Amino acid sequence: MSQSTTNDDFEKPVLQETALSKSMVFSDIDIQSRMSVARPDELQFEYTRLMMGVLLFQPQPKRILMVGLGGGSLAKFCYKHLPEAHITVVEINPHVIALRQSFLIPDDDARFQVVQMDAAHFVAETEQSFDVVFVDGFDQHGMPEQLCSPQFYSDCRRVLNKGGVAVANLHRFSAYRDMYVDRIEAAFDGALWIVNAPGTTNCVVFAMQGFSKDTNFTFSKQKPEHMSDEAWAQISPSVARTFLATHEKDKG
Repeated sequence: MSQSTTNDDFEKPVLQETALSKSMVFSDIDIQSRMSVARPDELQFEYTRLMMGVLLFQPQPKRILMVGLGGGSLAKFCYKHLPEAHITVVEINPHVIALRQSFLIPDDDARFQVVQMDAAHFVAETEQSFDVVFVDGFDQHGMPEQLCSPQFYSDCRRVLNKGGVAVANLHRFSAYRDMYVDRIEAAFDGALWIVNAPGTTNCVVFAMQGFSKDTNFTFSKQKPEHMSDEAWAQISPSVARTFLATHEKDKG
């Protein structure tokens, strides 16, 4: 897979720093990502914690694909707290990747790789398969058209192992939200759940490959043995919220 983006027609994000945090922004009102200086691996935004509700379906994923790097919040969390997972991050904007050291994103190694490429091309062409695909590919204009097309969602399903889950962050009040949900639902034969992120304009869609109505999801407030206290404290409410969504008759 040799195709990668090399032109410089991308918006440059701005790095904003305070004594307590670093933020990546594309405008004065839209914060792309935020990192705590004291706790750089912490998930600062509610929607990122909700996306980790995927651990209800895949408690210990072995292969993770992330569409969109941003400030690396999800990437760093998974790298630290899911040490058995191999993580591939696809980011189209070279200026975003250039800030990876500022946000303490790990260097590429045997289990972590950042690829500069259009993620729509990546999922269409890759022969790799994954247990989880995170889709959080917003830019300064919103969600790029190629990352919310029927073909893209179909390709996301194709690259998932059986029982694998695509996790998509959407703007809850977008005029296109229902259309995107319909496209995901069609690609995954209706096997999805939609969960609103409390206190935000985000909702997260969980769509499962090879879902069966006989699948039994369980949740316990007790910390899983493989999960650190630090990680579980951050995401257990989101895993519980996702579990409750699987028991609701209305998926929307």
